[in-house]
Amino acid sequence: METLETDLLVLGAGVAGVYGALAAEARGARVLLLSKDPLPSGSTPWAQGGVAFPLDEADLEAHLQDTLRAGRGLVDPMVARSILEEAPRHLERLLALGLPFHPEPTREGGHSRPRVRHLGGDRSGLLLLKGLLARLRSPILEGYQAVSLLLSGKRVAGAWVLSLKGPLLVRAGAVLLATGGLGRLFPVTTNPKGATGDGMALAWRAGATLRDLEFVQFHPTALPDGALVSEACRGEGAILLNAQGERFMPRYDPQAELAPRDVVARAVHRERERTGGVYLDLRPIPNLGERFPTVVASALALGLDPFREPLPVAPAAHYAMGGVRTDLLGFTGVPGLYAAGEVASTGFHGANRLASNSLLEGMVMGERAALAALEDLAFPKGPEPLPALSLDPALLPALREAMGQEAGVVRREEGLRRALALAEALPLEERPPKEVGREEGEAGSLLLLGRLLLRMALLRRESRGAHFREDFPGEGEEAYHLEARGQEVRPSPL
Repeated sequence: METLETDLLVLGAGVAGVYGALAAEARGARVLLLSKDPLPSGSTPWAQGGVAFPLDEADLEAHLQDTLRAGRGLVDPMVARSILEEAPRHLERLLALGLPFHPEPTREGGHSRPRVRHLGGDRSGLLLLKGLLARLRSPILEGYQAVSLLLSGKRVAGAWVLSLKGPLLVRAGAVLLATGGLGRLFPVTTNPKGATGDGMALAWRAGATLRDLEFVQFHPTALPDGALVSEACRGEGAILLNAQGERFMPRYDPQAELAPRDVVARAVHRERERTGGVYLDLRPIPNLGERFPTVVASALALGLDPFREPLPVAPAAHYAMGGVRTDLLGFTGVPGLYAAGEVASTGFHGANRLASNSLLEGMVMGERAALAALEDLAFPKGPEPLPALSLDPALLPALREAMGQEAGVVRREEGLRRALALAEALPLEERPPKEVGREEGEAGSLLLLGRLLLRMALLRRESRGAHFREDFPGEGEEAYHLEARGQEVRPSPL
């Protein structure tokens, strides 16, 4: 069995992982980055929206207030301010690297003013990631998936990794999880196939705390195949229509199409149920093909013509606000283990992520976590792999269908209990990592996270942000987190 050793092992090659790797190699560290899929991989290349940067020092307060308002009481103000204060330095760095940001920022849902910077129209994530990858000198192994972390006592000391060439043992001074979200837990999602919650499951198995998994943001405008129609389209003038051809968003929120995503997603859900369909009219956007080439291409691939008619849209699972609980330096509480990006729960997004805050958080926290990890390197002798989770992937469709029906945009207790009963009846196994393939490992991670998410959704008997309970439609008097460490799920005060 092949064995490698490195200072920092980075799992995941999206914006958080690559930006963190760049920061670590600039300090002279040995860095090894593993990508489960061919580059460019992860959710970052799929991000049509840009990066939200405060316009200036005065706008920082407005950006903070927009973030707090979207997060519905669960954003940590200290965390949010810290990330936003650091944002200008990262914008300056990206501009110095020659990344071609559009000179004029745009406005997206939940923002009080235009502050979102784009690259290549609706190809912001793809061009950002390609620009960062082009500057990375550390080795990247494509097609390598970690199915187990190595532990020495309570310290993480590397990972057991699968590849087409066989298993690989990587011993590392510290591990940075940047593995993205869990969108593939749902039947319709804007996420890539690799978004199976691997890092969250790995961290939980190693003793880290998972927090607020019930808060899954559903993007309000996805095409029938899950392809995203950027929120920036509505910022540039696109309007939502129901099956009767009526504009409906002003009835739901004064900000209309630019209301926070959870508000728009619920409105789209209700209008689809009430009238039989919802459509997004892109024709008011000037220079549509030039401004949103990815959206136009996605529509044309489905036989839809956005230049002649409105596009059918529906909510789709998009972004996990919850994840591995970390501090402001990305530390998970488990020695040697750090996390950044969508896999992590820093307190920046709260109950509902503000549009285009995620790429910013990925860069800021990716760098912080990598540099903190370099201060925490250790190479204990004889680390051993944890057992890997495994589930027959043929059982995943039933789980996904239950999650979509009962834990989607709108939830009720009886539905959540039905889904949880199904999830708990599925046979989740622990096996030696050498006996677990990619699909079995991914299915095992999704089942574990599905069980925890459903338990949290049942415990949160209120509606807050992206979590909406028809049987408890009001927001509770006190905001709190829900945390899972081991089998126990419990409330945690702010």
